[in-house]
Amino acid sequence: MSSLAAGKPADIEANKKLVREFYEMAFNQHKPTEAAKKYIGSKYIQHNPHVPNGSEAFYSYFEKHFKENPKAHVEIKRVLGDGDLVVLHLLSKENEKDRGRAIVDIFRVENGKIVEHWDVIQEVPEKSANTNTMF
Repeated sequence: MSSLAAGKPADIEANKKLVREFYEMAFNQHKPTEAAKKYIGSKYIQHNPHVPNGSEAFYSYFEKHFKENPKAHVEIKRVLGDGDLVVLHLLSKENEKDRGRAIVDIFRVENGKIVEHWDVIQEVPEKSANTNTMF
């Protein structure tokens, strides 16, 4: 399991860079297989209930997803690092007409590879009880 102990600033920055590059390649360039082979470790623990463990399960799931959603795009709003964890705050859309989803993806990095993933996903509503955005 992950340690939330403070890591060295250089390690945290390297982890943030690694996760950002992985995300851009997998989700904006639509190259999940290439991204998985480059950035995911030999073990990959998945906490999203729709995707099995392992890098092959990840890229198989998203190769199919991008065939069905060729205009899918993610905007990275924030990248946070704490020890071996990297957190992305995202706006994900399937196409230009989609209101999107607010996503928080959490990755654990070990020895320069992504080895674990959690996410929290919320639809962007048409109306809000306040004037704040989700981002």
